[in-house]
Amino acid sequence: MEAGGREEEERYEYLIISGADELKEGGGGKLRSSITSAPCETPGLELICSRLDLASSGVEQQQPPVHPRLLPGRGGKSVNMSADVSVSLSVLVGIIVLSEATRRCVTRALADTGLCVYAVELVSTFQLCCCTHELKLLSEVGGIEPRLALTFTYLASVVHALTFSGAIGNPSGTLEHAYHARLSSGCALRRIACQFAAAAAARAAVPVLWSMGWSGLHVRHKLLGFQCISPIHAPLHEAAAVESACAFAVQTAITHTRSMEEKYRVHAVAAVITTAVYTGGKVTGAVFNPALAFSTQFPCRGSSFLDYSLVYWLGPLLGMMSSVLLFDKLVPALMRKSSTLHLPLDVKKET
Repeated sequence: MEAGGREEEERYEYLIISGADELKEGGGGKLRSSITSAPCETPGLELICSRLDLASSGVEQQQPPVHPRLLPGRGGKSVNMSADVSVSLSVLVGIIVLSEATRRCVTRALADTGLCVYAVELVSTFQLCCCTHELKLLSEVGGIEPRLALTFTYLASVVHALTFSGAIGNPSGTLEHAYHARLSSGCALRRIACQFAAAAAARAAVPVLWSMGWSGLHVRHKLLGFQCISPIHAPLHEAAAVESACAFAVQTAITHTRSMEEKYRVHAVAAVITTAVYTGGKVTGAVFNPALAFSTQFPCRGSSFLDYSLVYWLGPLLGMMSSVLLFDKLVPALMRKSSTLHLPLDVKKET
């Protein structure tokens, strides 16, 4: 099929899915007149074309049933959404279980080598990216309530933290570890390479999973060609500032909770992540992870690679660096200066 015809068909499929309410309100003529009749030859869409033609002509008739996976009606919307959420949750659980099993296998197989940490980094970042793809689909295409989406974000953050087995899953966090000499520079670079490799693998694997059509949500997304729109809804400098602020908040939370017990720390950090997603989600999607953004945001249409790089790579890196420099350099210097000012005069002369 020619490129123009394919774009016309994809546009038509989008109108069919997103324009169900307009059809019920008598807007079928507007929809039908905005496209050609060629896409109606697509198998499974003839019935919907006839409904659009009838709506445009004003003929009253009893609407024949359409498969809910193609055109969910208002009456079954909550039922279909519940089914979609249930399937997506099952997918998330399956990804986490398979990833955990893989982590344990590679840990045993590579225990006597130096490759274990890199294998765990690969698997854990793959888990993070795949789960985020599914949650992003639920939120953007499935249209679940924001409160439910934030709840899933919180729970996913807790589960990832508990199952990562020492993996970092974030290039910015890896650089922070290297800065504090917890990792060598070579180890940090290899971990970052693993993170981006896993992000690319998840980016390629998730459409294959969705193409199986396990839920109506997956089927609708497949009809749209697995396309997504750029989540950047602000000028680039503002979007980069939002990503930087989110990364700053999360890095600060990670830094100041290191002394807490792990069972409490994961919930504290997850709460900060969820708050950051709630605050910046409408502007950039609030990813604040360069590898995760490469997997979930870079394939979306509407912005260039350079735009995405500035927002999702440079922004989080600046946010992480700002947090580290603030609490490692600036705050200790201010505290030393403040303590010096409060010393007795004779002590100041001696110092």
